[in-house]
Amino acid sequence: MTEKKMGITPLALFSLCAVLVVDTLTASASIGVSSLGWWVLILAIFVLPYGLITSELSSAYPGEGGIYDWVKRAFGVNWAIRTTWFYWINVGLWMPAVYILFAGMFAELFAPDLSLMAQVIICVVLTWGTVWMCNISTDIGVLITNFCAVLKVVIISVLGIGGFIYAAKNGVANEFSLAAIMPSFNSGIAFLPALVFNLMGFELVATMTREMKDVKQMPKVVFLAIGITSLLYIVGTLGILMALPVKEVGLVAGIVDTLKVLFGDGELGQFMTYALGVVTLITFIGNMVSWTMGSSRAAAESAREGELPAIVGKTSAKHATPVGANTITGLVSTAVILIYALFANTNDELFWSMFAFSSCIFLMPYLLMFPAYLKLRMSDASAPRPFQVPGNMGVQKTITVVCFLIILQAVVLFIFPDIIFGSIDWQYTLPVLLGVLATIAVGEVLLQRTKRQASPLTGEEVV
Repeated sequence: MTEKKMGITPLALFSLCAVLVVDTLTASASIGVSSLGWWVLILAIFVLPYGLITSELSSAYPGEGGIYDWVKRAFGVNWAIRTTWFYWINVGLWMPAVYILFAGMFAELFAPDLSLMAQVIICVVLTWGTVWMCNISTDIGVLITNFCAVLKVVIISVLGIGGFIYAAKNGVANEFSLAAIMPSFNSGIAFLPALVFNLMGFELVATMTREMKDVKQMPKVVFLAIGITSLLYIVGTLGILMALPVKEVGLVAGIVDTLKVLFGDGELGQFMTYALGVVTLITFIGNMVSWTMGSSRAAAESAREGELPAIVGKTSAKHATPVGANTITGLVSTAVILIYALFANTNDELFWSMFAFSSCIFLMPYLLMFPAYLKLRMSDASAPRPFQVPGNMGVQKTITVVCFLIILQAVVLFIFPDIIFGSIDWQYTLPVLLGVLATIAVGEVLLQRTKRQASPLTGEEVV
């Protein structure tokens, strides 16, 4: 068993790597200059209470189950099974979107005529490379994620600082007036849920509590990661918008296009574009490694309780890693890549459809996590809480409701991005909605299966 040896810095880097996603930075920039106002608003009314809630739950209920354990304590086994299913399977659904973006950026950099089949092969190879890295060792997996966290800081800092330098020499590519910065419901509102998505995942570090030196350090870990992540997102978004007009920000090629503008067409500029492009690609892999590690651990613990199929809980005898959950994640990712590749017309369309679908599944556990926090505050008030969210119960209820509603609106806008304007694009919405409903249905099948079986550890029927 791995000893508890990880302190604040490596855990904060692990959390930073999980939450900081370079792949959707262009989506936030696609909102326009008003994305800066949205960033500040979401940080103030959502991320701060989310971080406080995560810190309390993680330190009060340590263990590898994380969000699964919290929901189980609050609402029972049935809702815990649903939570674990969504939390785990979304990684297998999200991985194709990230690696499709990888393949598209790779083609943009090195092989503009790369065929769709070749890009699909790249995606499948990356999927199984991720599974292998998560299977071999927790320590190696953490080392990879920490390395990629540093690379993410580098690439986003370059985009931000480079954007300021470019603007100083050539002028800004967009208007940055106070009116333009203020949050607004413009044509880019379809990408607003991406901002919420970009800031989720700080609770993932709770699955690493057995490797921590001191669980009381959790609030420091969470808020160090939150502070760095928030600053980098804002700086990165600002850099892209200073260099590229909003209408030219592509979801797949946006980062590469920005690097080309920042560094120019000279030999040094081309070298920097290629070098930083490769750094960006590496961060995509790190992101998938960190999420696969965390979500598979939670799923494996649920399987050991008899709440998911036994194969999900299979653990490596040598490395104590959740090889069963990791392998199934790889199989799901591969299947989704092959299926979606048959229907997409463009890389941007393919990336966003898959991203929206997986993001809806990803956000669903949070619709349970926030109410679980409030329930545990009321029903388990006597539990030791090394860290506690300040304020009376009125404050706790308010922040719970606000966080819940922000997650709910993100799910709705991912599926119905134009609903705020009174219209629905069924060509986009229907595949995403059907994918979400199908995933929910599979989860319900697993739940009914569990109800029919006795827990292998307790011999009691799950109710």
